[in-house]
Amino acid sequence: MALEDHLLTEARNPRSTAIDAVGALGIVELMNDEDLKVVAAVRAEAANIAQAVEWTAERFRRGGRLIYVGAGTSGRLGVLDASECPPTFSTPPEMVVGLIAGGPPALTRSIEGAEDRADVGAAEIAAMNVDDRDVVVGIASSGRTPYVLGAVREAKRRGAATVGIACNRPSLLGAEVDLDVALLVGPEVIAGSTRLKSGTATKMALNMITTGAMILIGKTLGDRMIDFTPVNEKLRIRARRMLRELAEVDDARAGELLAASGGRLKVALTAHLAGVDPEEAEALLESHGGQVRRAVEAKTGASRL
Repeated sequence: MALEDHLLTEARNPRSTAIDAVGALGIVELMNDEDLKVVAAVRAEAANIAQAVEWTAERFRRGGRLIYVGAGTSGRLGVLDASECPPTFSTPPEMVVGLIAGGPPALTRSIEGAEDRADVGAAEIAAMNVDDRDVVVGIASSGRTPYVLGAVREAKRRGAATVGIACNRPSLLGAEVDLDVALLVGPEVIAGSTRLKSGTATKMALNMITTGAMILIGKTLGDRMIDFTPVNEKLRIRARRMLRELAEVDDARAGELLAASGGRLKVALTAHLAGVDPEEAEALLESHGGQVRRAVEAKTGASRL
């Protein structure tokens, strides 16, 4: 019996064996019912995902990177999550990186055989000079993609923390990494089509890793995205609104604070609440882990947030 016969991601779903005979509404309702299992599968791995969040935040504090590695849908999800970090959290593009088997062309079309090259996965990690300041997250729904396995092996050899995200357990990927995250969503409604529940679960987990790590390093204040530079009108309006609400100032004063802080909302907010100039606000943030709340309390001796 072939290895694939034992993989949960390749199994047939008894609820969808006649999905081609139930009509459009039946298809939608069946898929929606199956998607309800995704949340529970992610919740079951909450402790492991939280560990990945903590490792990532700790590496970020040391100037390290989060590097996603995947093929096909898994690779596209990693690239997507990485690409959304700069506009959301004002991170440099090299801080969160997505590698996909076959390179950029694989984002829009299948590159035959790319996922089978373990040597290429290893070479791409080596080319990035991965070291012990980095976290490398291998993403493979099957848990056996050679490109991903080659990458995590090389990353581990170089001292990086390694995380595997798969939808099978046990898996070859889980056996290779320091932290095994297994999102057991069950068989897909179309057998083996892991862009469905597996992809949804993976997207949720990646959201948690980057968002959680960014929160821990001070990229938010409560539920507000405060570490961004307003480079367009939408963001300029958002920055002024946040300053009005959090600093309790009028719109004109909010504009003045942003101008004095080079447009950096986080610095403007800290400067106003701590009663210091932008330069001292930057120093306060630097010495308090980028956390506005901690920086303001350290300077004023009281919570103003």
